[in-house]
Parts: sequence; structure tokens; C-alpha cells
Amino acid sequence: MKAHRLARVAEAVREVASETILYELQDPRVKMVTVTRTEVSGDLQHAKIYVSVMGTPKEQKLALHGLKHASGFIQAKLARRLQTRFTPIITFRLDQGVKNSIEMTRLINEALAQSAPAAPAAEDAGEGLEEGEEEERSEAPEAGRDEKAGAPVPPATEKGPTGPSRPGPADGTAGRGPANA
Repeated sequence: MKAHRLARVAEAVREVASETILYELQDPRVKMVTVTRTEVSGDLQHAKIYVSVMGTPKEQKLALHGLKHASGFIQAKLARRLQTRFTPIITFRLDQGVKNSIEMTRLINEALAQSAPAAPAAEDAGEGLEEGEEEERSEAPEAGRDEKAGAPVPPATEKGPTGPSRPGPADGTAGRGPANA
């Protein structure tokens, strides 16, 4: 079978499974489940749905058990969507990709922390100033900040010689047609 057709069927399986799990399953065991990917066999007889479950290993096992029991319901939804001669038999697998990527990130951060020398805290404390000197601070507020609250100030609009450069709903000319043009 052509690869693009398999990819389209796999995407349809993923969409139907994720929508059904998210909106229509009422099993309390199935929570915090994300469909990550699907694999469909070449003859469209079998589909593996990979899911990521947030929680403890016990909660993951429980969620997979609930998904196994709901597979017939999801398969019926899939049959209505696909309209092929055979509806793929679906099985759920726990996707370890997210867990592995988190572990790799942790290991990389740990290695970087060990290889980077510890920066002395004296640099941050204002070292280099002589006795009695203070940092010069400008009396003007920081550009783009509100003086009192420190909140960002929206940028000023550029105006041409007769007003704003583009007509918009604020000046009352939007949507009035060619009469005002």
C-alpha cells in the first residue's frame, strides 16, 4: 500500500482516538492521557496507538487497562470515520518517548552543571565600586515601562499629518464602503 495512504489513515486513527478519549470516554481510570502517535499495518488490519500517561506507574497501568476496555468503543467511532472494508483492530501502547526525553534533559543539565565552574557571588554584589560610591541611577523611568507600577506601556501609534496612517474601527471609518473613501 502507498505510504501516503497509510499516513492519512494513521492520522485519522490518531484524531479519532484522541477526540474520543478526551471528550467521550467517561471511564474514571482514563485520565491525563495524550495520544502521541499511531502506527497502522500495511493491510490496514491493525493499528497501534501510542499514548503518554502522566502519573505514577500504577496510574499508567490503570489508564492502559481502561483504554483496553474502551478499545471497542473507540474502534466503533473509527469505523464510522474511516469507511473502509476493514476497521483496524486497535491496541494501546505506552509511549516512553516523553519520559525518555525528560530523562535526557535532566542528564544534560546535570552534566552542564558539573562542567560549568561555579561563578563567585561577589560579582553580583556590586564589587568594583569604591567605598562611598553608589551606582548612578537615572531619574528618568525605564523606556517602555510605567513609572509607578513597572508594567509595560503600549507603544504609541504613529500618526501621519492628518491622523492615523491606516483607517480602523477606532476612527469610525471602517466598514462604510466607498462613500467615505
